[in-house]
Amino acid sequence: MSEHPISRDKFIKGAAAGTAAVSIGFPAFIPSRGKAADVIKIGHTDPLSGVYADLGRSQVRGAQLALEHWNKRGGVLGREVVRVVEDEQANPGVGVEKVRKLVNEDKCIGIIGTVSSANTLSESGATLALNVPFVDAGGHTDDAVGKQCHWNTFMTCHQTWMVTHATGYTFAKQLGKRWYMVTPDYAFGHSLAAGYIDVASKAGATVIKNVLTPLGTSDFSPYIPQILSAKPDVVIVNLAGNDFINFMKQGSQFGLFNKINVGGWAAELETIWALPPEVRVGYWGSEWYYKGDIVLGKGNTAGKQFAEEYRKRFGTPATARSCFGYVAMDRMLWAISEAKSTDAVKICRALENQKFKSLWEGEAYYRDINHALMWPMWVGKLRPNGTPEDKYDVIDIVDVEPADKVAPDADSIKKICSLAYP
Repeated sequence: MSEHPISRDKFIKGAAAGTAAVSIGFPAFIPSRGKAADVIKIGHTDPLSGVYADLGRSQVRGAQLALEHWNKRGGVLGREVVRVVEDEQANPGVGVEKVRKLVNEDKCIGIIGTVSSANTLSESGATLALNVPFVDAGGHTDDAVGKQCHWNTFMTCHQTWMVTHATGYTFAKQLGKRWYMVTPDYAFGHSLAAGYIDVASKAGATVIKNVLTPLGTSDFSPYIPQILSAKPDVVIVNLAGNDFINFMKQGSQFGLFNKINVGGWAAELETIWALPPEVRVGYWGSEWYYKGDIVLGKGNTAGKQFAEEYRKRFGTPATARSCFGYVAMDRMLWAISEAKSTDAVKICRALENQKFKSLWEGEAYYRDINHALMWPMWVGKLRPNGTPEDKYDVIDIVDVEPADKVAPDADSIKKICSLAYP
């Protein structure tokens, strides 16, 4: 699916006028009419069907706004940017096929996207072979910025080490120190489990069991009685998407949350909104939130403007996934502009260690040692019914953890990650 966000006539008029609207990271340039006739294509792979479809849709929408903002400013290198979107179905093999199509047939010079960590890893490898930059929007696995890191891959969402270390100490303090984990059996889940095991060793907690469940599990009834009989202080839910929804609904039916505390790596709004109010309980990580000074800050208007525009356009608030999509597209286009080139190596070098301000309070940057984005992580407590003013406002953000406190240290990264630029 190829998208031209604005008509060619409007694009050329907007480029020639050099509109003065201020947006995140946009360069101050006025492209020529001649160059505007050519386009730059960015490929976008996300799951638009299956277990992670709602999450993928939010990332696609966020990226759409970033793309439109850049084109309204005159595009990149004086050229209109066009996005080609493909549904990779949260299937690693399909993801590789889509990447090859986008690069070989559609002539995309960069790829963004993914929710499933398995897709992140497979598409990272495919883009490496094709020599194009890949900005992972929403696949969290540590391996993509660890032992399977590549020079062309950048991770926008928080790596699993960051989300587990931002939330795990809260669980130990607020919920108890005997932990039972329910974990999806693939790269993302394994990385989360490893992170929480590390936190437990440092916080004096014990993981009494970590049960692995297949991705796409619809019936969790065999697992829930085991949790009840184990009598942990807290069940840590490492699931996402429809798996998370199914587990939480069925756990409530068994009375699980009346007896045992619950928390997890992140409360993703797409899935929290899908739950009945009585199931919205526990402490959870939050990778971004659409309101509140703790996340958006008092002086940074960019996040508030994005939240307002997104809600007006799509009818519901922006989510962390919306933020991921926006930032992934914005930084890809910024790097092309900064490099003044579509050469993959030059684009990737431009992204490294460049501090920028975006949709949250404070600065962020992609580390040059493994290309993980360094930005804050937040922790919140669910409120079942939202607020009187906003039924969607279901998370009370209670704390923020700076990136340097919860990210792996540089020495440990250097032992396992070699970017190996050509």
